[in-house]
Amino acid sequence: MSQIALPEFHMPFQSAGCNPGMEETGKAAWEWAESNGLALSPMARKKMIRTRPELWISLIFPTASQHHLDLFCQWLFWAFLVDDEFDDGPAGRDPRMCEAAIDRLVAVLDDEQPRGAMEHALVDLRARTYHDRSPRWIRQFRRDTVSWLWTYYAEAVERAAGQVPTRNEFVKHRRDSVAMQPFLDLHEITAGIDLPESARSLPAYIALRNAVTDHSGLCNDICSFEKEALLGYEHNAVRLIQRDSGFTLQEAVDEAAGQLAEIAERVQRAEKELIDEIEAAGIHGRTRAALERCVQDYRGLVRGDFDYHARAERYTRPDLVEIDERESLSRYFAT
Repeated sequence: MSQIALPEFHMPFQSAGCNPGMEETGKAAWEWAESNGLALSPMARKKMIRTRPELWISLIFPTASQHHLDLFCQWLFWAFLVDDEFDDGPAGRDPRMCEAAIDRLVAVLDDEQPRGAMEHALVDLRARTYHDRSPRWIRQFRRDTVSWLWTYYAEAVERAAGQVPTRNEFVKHRRDSVAMQPFLDLHEITAGIDLPESARSLPAYIALRNAVTDHSGLCNDICSFEKEALLGYEHNAVRLIQRDSGFTLQEAVDEAAGQLAEIAERVQRAEKELIDEIEAAGIHGRTRAALERCVQDYRGLVRGDFDYHARAERYTRPDLVEIDERESLSRYFAT
């Protein structure tokens, strides 16, 4: 079990519960992976079971239809496979291998023919996600997904060079690397909205998305620290706080928890500022309703992500990490 005592976290948002389709969507995710040739090694299978992607997606989207819940969970399943390969496997420690793998994924996202199982699975996800979506939404989702993928290359290069980012640099990096931004885009599908570029450009809307994403990234780092420390993974906010401040591990975790509370306050502040900006810009009709839906639902995303990290064994049981995990991975990106 954990060797540190997690503090009492400040969480001002109420839980909306869990989507009742969770069990069904978990089963659908494993069936989808098998049908797309994503044959997980025994070690990778254990990691995915501990990760419980169906739980995260059901807490984040508690009212989504079963159709949307299944699609989003399959995206998350795929993203966790990518994350484990680059975080824990050789693909994340060889910049050339990392670059080649990401180049391929981005090319396939841009409609190039797939070669392997991960690429074929991406084609399936892309086709089902892009159906009936506007070009502007597709541009946003593509931009956020590609930004997430290239963070693995940045980490691989820094790792190979023996470098670590400053804490300020890492905040900006983590905003993309936690992969919450693409799921904020997917939220628009289940919410039945499609924001125009003018709405996406509102300073408070950008601030709100950044605060939601920053909360997810820091929460993840707090709950992942012990597991990642065992694997020698340095791109973690708690590790950077400990290194820069000379704190003990417990002190670093307590400091991070204080920062998490400040981010929750940023979410609330951005909500209020967004309402003011909607009024100032004279936004009415469907666009106003869409922005108000984001204000309403993003609170649930923050709370759902928070609750997930307290329940999934990927984060609650660092003692289950096996040091030889790296050797069992990279079956997708090693060639």
